[in-house]
Amino acid sequence: MTFNPYLSKLQPYPFEKLKRLFADVKPATAYPAISLGIGEPKHPTPKLITDALVANLGGLASYPSTAGSDTLRNAISGWIARRYGIPAPDAVTQILPVNGSREALFALAQTVINPAACEDGLPLVLCPNPFYQIYEGAAYLAGAEPYFANADPARNFAPDYKSIPDSIWKRVQLLYICSPGNPTGAVLNLDDWAELFALSDKYDFVIAADECYSEIYFKAEAPLGSLQAARALGRDDYRSLITLSSLSKRSNVPGMRSGFVAGDAELIKQFLLYRTYHGSAMSPSIQAASVVAWNDEIHVQENRDKYIRKFAQITPVLQEVLEVSLPDAAFYLWARVPDKLGMSDTEFARRLYEEYNVTVLPGSYLAREAHGINPGQNRVRMALVAEPEECLEAAQRIVSFCKKYT
Repeated sequence: MTFNPYLSKLQPYPFEKLKRLFADVKPATAYPAISLGIGEPKHPTPKLITDALVANLGGLASYPSTAGSDTLRNAISGWIARRYGIPAPDAVTQILPVNGSREALFALAQTVINPAACEDGLPLVLCPNPFYQIYEGAAYLAGAEPYFANADPARNFAPDYKSIPDSIWKRVQLLYICSPGNPTGAVLNLDDWAELFALSDKYDFVIAADECYSEIYFKAEAPLGSLQAARALGRDDYRSLITLSSLSKRSNVPGMRSGFVAGDAELIKQFLLYRTYHGSAMSPSIQAASVVAWNDEIHVQENRDKYIRKFAQITPVLQEVLEVSLPDAAFYLWARVPDKLGMSDTEFARRLYEEYNVTVLPGSYLAREAHGINPGQNRVRMALVAEPEECLEAAQRIVSFCKKYT
């Protein structure tokens, strides 16, 4: 029996590594389990969305179109225009509904990577480091190799693209960027986007902008989006740019698997062709519920306010013992384990779980060793997705744990 040889390049997912780390550990039974490890929204799904889903179950009798309904594409286009203050993208040529941003992030690489076009070895997919592991898997399964650009804490965790040599850029066919970032929460500014667009023009690669955390932020001004940046820089055709977004975090519906891609019409056209064969059309019932979600901002503001209050309460508590600050956006705290604790990020996570039954994710599991370092090393990611009381209890246990060793 033979298999795709690229499958052997896939590494275990971070949560599989965490499971192995904890395999022989018995957590303290005196404490109820609290997990800050997985970035899965725990706030309730808004009733208007569940009501719309139930009301449209009759649509299951029909095969859905891969391109999605006109109503859904128009709802997404209208949301983009309202959210970013730009002209509405063309709902037919510049918008495509997808079953959550994760599958689209993966499938996009299958559409744009062309191994035959690279004369100096395999084509490259440029990824931030740390990163969402789908980027790496997408590169390998498309017949390319990932190239990691390390996050620089001195640059608000933005990669230092100027340090990447010309010989590497010439092989890049796809660049993934996540803004707001996972796990750092950092947001790219207009200068960052200008640099990326200039590099894309010079070296002819596609930019995939992962923006699934765009609606969870802590400042008065919403995070700059890639489509918004493109318009501000005169790129009205969004050339070589695909933006990906999702309802999962925005509307607390990860189980609906509903999102969209938007941008360059030629890229959308080719991606639609690929998806027609891939069999990835969205259920009509999910489409109907998605229309309701994209057309309503009240539940989004209520959800955001909840995160703002939670982070304002919990961040100062953790700052007592960890090197951590309020992120630009997203629902993670990206904390550095203090040297005085004398623990690696994996040891910190293991002992915290064993002694206080709190789960956090080692930062080194979210990154790769690249250019001599693992930029996630000695950091931990904490997903503040549970209700405030549970997150506060977890934070207080972390304080007790750290004080025990200092």
